[in-house]
Amino acid sequence: MIFTDALRQAERRNDSLLCVGLDPEPARFPGSWKDDAARIFDFCASIVDATHDLVIAFKPQIAYFAAHRAEDQLERLIAHIHRVAPEVPVILDAKRGDIGSTAEQYAREAFERYQADAVTLSPFMGYDSIEPYLRYAGKGAILLCRTSNPGGADLQALTLAGASGRPGDTVFEHIARLAQGEWNRGGQLALVVGATYPAEIERVRAIAPTLPLLIPGIGAQGGDAAATVRAGWRAQGGRTVAPIIVSSSRAVLYASRGDNFAAAARQAALATRFELNQARRGGSGA
Repeated sequence: MIFTDALRQAERRNDSLLCVGLDPEPARFPGSWKDDAARIFDFCASIVDATHDLVIAFKPQIAYFAAHRAEDQLERLIAHIHRVAPEVPVILDAKRGDIGSTAEQYAREAFERYQADAVTLSPFMGYDSIEPYLRYAGKGAILLCRTSNPGGADLQALTLAGASGRPGDTVFEHIARLAQGEWNRGGQLALVVGATYPAEIERVRAIAPTLPLLIPGIGAQGGDAAATVRAGWRAQGGRTVAPIIVSSSRAVLYASRGDNFAAAARQAALATRFELNQARRGGSGA
């Protein structure tokens, strides 16, 4: 199934716009698991088991696994997600960016080794750094566009003046135009836009009216869930035409430090899903 179709199916099935980010930090694990990197799979699988009927996607962040030499646990975790929730897409948050044969190897890593449904990428090196991922039919490539971190504006908000883009566009607007247009040859592209900048979400949505948007930054980073939905989600005739994947990590994963951590994660996910759905049913485009 094409990644974008899988998103819409998961949204309908689980009545959700929520993506749970899987960013395991052993120092924050509960009880006897604290500081035990060998428990990364167990911790994340418990979160998945508690929330898989509440989400549009899961998003494991590769650095949290690689830093603890836990790539084998990441493989097991993604296989576990596919087994217990085959309808829920898995986004590998890797933010890769390289050209030629190196990009081909990163694409093999994401889609063959880890069996992810989509991967986050940096578009800084241009289309030939993206194209190897698009050879995998149906897989998603999610390009950094307007990120949630304060320093994102250092480059992304710069204004273009030359012939490389539309004069007056910012860099992030130019990326959105490329992704909506000439780069999206297989219909596989999506964009990352941070929840901390709802005005920029709305601007990206205007330029890229049909692309899925991965929107991190609610919860611990302080992004407003209702503003995020109003800015980015669009539907017509009761059907989503512009999916959004609203990611929350720490607020769900570490809702409790006790043995009830999985149950607490479920309650946090339920609350966030409810907040997003309230905005969706009463907000822009509904």
